[in-house]
Amino acid sequence: MVNPITKRYDFVLFFDVKDGNPNGDPDAGNLPRIDAETGMGLVTDVCLKRKVRNYVQIVKEMEKPFDIFIKEKGILNNSIDEAHEQEEVKSKGKGEKTEAARQWMCSNYYDIRSFGAVMSTGKNAGQVRGPIQLTFARSVDPVIALEHSITRMAVATEAEAERQSGDNRTMGRKYTIPYGLYRAHGFVSAHLAAQTGFSQNDLDLFWKALQEMFDHDHSAARGQMNTRAIIAFEHESALGSKPSHELFRRVTCDRATEGPAREFSDYKICFDGNQVNKIFDVVKIGG
Repeated sequence: MVNPITKRYDFVLFFDVKDGNPNGDPDAGNLPRIDAETGMGLVTDVCLKRKVRNYVQIVKEMEKPFDIFIKEKGILNNSIDEAHEQEEVKSKGKGEKTEAARQWMCSNYYDIRSFGAVMSTGKNAGQVRGPIQLTFARSVDPVIALEHSITRMAVATEAEAERQSGDNRTMGRKYTIPYGLYRAHGFVSAHLAAQTGFSQNDLDLFWKALQEMFDHDHSAARGQMNTRAIIAFEHESALGSKPSHELFRRVTCDRATEGPAREFSDYKICFDGNQVNKIFDVVKIGG
């Protein structure tokens, strides 16, 4: 197994959306997720992890050891069965097979090494708690969800065409946020990395995915989405040098203009009072 990372990391991620729906809620007709009490926009950690998975799937072409366990239309138990068919797993005793299968899955699937997984849905490969954890992203300011009527100049069936006397139009709805800048926090545990084999190469790929994931995720629904800043705190050890909440307080985001925000330039992201001008920066934290 490749040497796992030995240092703890905490990070702040900023991304924005313009005229799009960053994370629709299927329980609310796919409306953008919004905190009902504050009006702040929300994007789930699951949504962000999905974009990281999709990016890795594209750049690594699902080749082991960078395959993706939870992928679109995937059948999880087939992957778990594959682990149990490996010679190094089959040769183990009954009580050792689960651990051997767990290790094989960690070694071959990037998202298991990174985010963890439950692999006891068929042949048991155990459970993995991943070293990378993300919070929900929350917009810096309240956002407004707009509803738009849209028209398709076609219908799906002959019956619909007859009912419309050949007019052949289908009406629909689309929901967007005019503009929102979102902030999420993340954590990378060296102790959990030791259990999954999450290496420095894996971490570098994760930072690259956060920077570029929206470039490969364009759709009519999501409008323009971009990563704007990542400030990563690198500790001296696995235990860390300072509490994460103290580090996160050093990163601020203030309005640079008045009126409704409609561009990233309407905000100013600062670290220790100095404006952040790089998309990615690593800050070393001493004891």
